[in-house]
Amino acid sequence: MDGERRAHPRFPLILAVQYLGAENVLDYTENLSAGGLFIRTERSFEEGERVTLVLSFPQLLEPVELQIEVVRRRDGADGSPAGVAVRVPDDRPEDRARLADVARRVAGVRHADPSFRILLVEDNALVATMYAAALRRLSETEHVPGLGIEVASDGAAAFDRLLRAPPVDVVVTDVFMPIVSGITLVERIRAEPTLAHLPVVVITAGGEQERERLSGLGVSLFLRKPVSYQDLSGAVRSLLDGRTARPQAAPPREEARREALTADAEVGTDRSDAKPASRR
Repeated sequence: MDGERRAHPRFPLILAVQYLGAENVLDYTENLSAGGLFIRTERSFEEGERVTLVLSFPQLLEPVELQIEVVRRRDGADGSPAGVAVRVPDDRPEDRARLADVARRVAGVRHADPSFRILLVEDNALVATMYAAALRRLSETEHVPGLGIEVASDGAAAFDRLLRAPPVDVVVTDVFMPIVSGITLVERIRAEPTLAHLPVVVITAGGEQERERLSGLGVSLFLRKPVSYQDLSGAVRSLLDGRTARPQAAPPREEARREALTADAEVGTDRSDAKPASRR
């Protein structure tokens, strides 16, 4: 892998990784090149093991299926995320070509640095895809160019990303997640001097007590589940435009029919007089 690392530039863009036969498992790349990639994962793999996986990223990359071979494991004992270094076997030339194409596209994205970076923190891969698609639409159709969208599956991965360059401009996070919750993530953000003033949008199905706790941590905006395209794009646009950072009420229902991103119907920005919503 060291020889391949020298031969092919590596890019630290985060891509989603799923496995054929275990689609409910969602991991992420740490970096990739035309010769191989590193996957952050808690799954147990043996060196030499072959696995078929799917790389994807909303807005950038349609799902790409590859067969890979594990060449090295990292147990995370030194505090770094656990994972595996993998390569495409020599007897899979078609997969090597696919990975090389992914690396070329990632290189193109790296050369065109986004004007704004948004970190989505959501443990449900389908929901994260819908949120990212909504922000892609904001970028493409509503004259907000240069949005870079990254995804983290829990608060721990999100905080690790926030500590690394390039800086993130806005965090959009769910509350109820495994490993590290959205509330704990916001607490860590506010306790870190370099991140203390980072705008955070919280998506929640919780009630008033949760909202009050997050308000005390300086959360910029609250969105109640189910989230509509108008809610999410409006919240992010207001922050990127430098508008008010105080929680705002959604327009009255009769003013517009909202385009829901999730299965339920209309949803508005959380308000101080809202009834507590049931937890998922």
